[in-house]
Amino acid sequence: MDLNADVGQSFGSWTAGGDPAMFQLATSANVACGLHAGDPVTMLDSCRAAYELDVTVGAHLGYRDLAGYGRRRLGMSFDELFGDVLYQLGALDGVAHAVGASVDFVKPHGALYETVIDDADQASAVVAAVNAYDPGLPILGFPGSELLKQAKEAGHPVFTEAFADRAYRADGSLVALSDEGAVLHDTDAVVERAVRLATQGDVVAVDGTVVSVRPDSLRLLSGTPAAVELAARVRAGLEAAGVQLEPFA
Repeated sequence: MDLNADVGQSFGSWTAGGDPAMFQLATSANVACGLHAGDPVTMLDSCRAAYELDVTVGAHLGYRDLAGYGRRRLGMSFDELFGDVLYQLGALDGVAHAVGASVDFVKPHGALYETVIDDADQASAVVAAVNAYDPGLPILGFPGSELLKQAKEAGHPVFTEAFADRAYRADGSLVALSDEGAVLHDTDAVVERAVRLATQGDVVAVDGTVVSVRPDSLRLLSGTPAAVELAARVRAGLEAAGVQLEPFA
C-alpha cells in the first residue's frame, strides 16, 4: 500500500509546517507546483528531500489560485487549464531533475480534484496536457472519476486513492465537507479504517453499507502537528498489521 501526502505548500515567508516529518512517513509526495501553493525554492527543497529519502515525487496540480489555496473552483477554458497543467508539470519536472529526482505521477489538488471527478470538460484538459507532456505518466485520483476514466482511455496507468479520515456515502462518494460528520476526528477510528482499507479494500459508509474501494494509495493529512501525529499513527497501525508500504508509481 502506498501512503501519499501533500507537501511543498510553503510560499515565500509563509511556511506550511510538517513537511520534514511527512517525508519520513509517506511513500509518495504530492508536491505543489507553484500555482495553488509552493514556490521554486520550496519545490527544490521538496524534491531534494524526496530523493534523499526515496519517496516518489508527484506533481500536485492545482488551479491558479494562490489567494484561495486552490480551493475555489474556477471556470477555465480548455486551453487555459491545458496550459496551466503543462506549466506546472514542466516547472516541477525541471526542478526534480536538477536534484536527481523525477516526476513519477500526477494528482490534482483541492477544487480541481473535486471538479474532475464529474466534469468531463476539465478532466479532458488535464488528461490532454499530461498526455502531451508524458504519455506514460501515471495519474492518481478518485475511484470512478472522469479524470481516471479519460486517463485510462488515453493509455495512462491509473491509480485510485482512499481517505481514512473521511466519511463515505453508500455510492462510494465522500460526504461533503460542509455536512456534519464528514471528517473523522477519532484517531483510533481513523487508524482502524486505514488498516481495513489496506487489508480488506472496503470501508463502512455512513448508513452502514460496506463499500468496496480497493485503493492503491491512502492519503495522509499533512500541514499541521496534529496531522503529522495522526499520519504517524496510521503508518504504525498499517505496519503492525503487516501491510507492506511502497510507492504505487
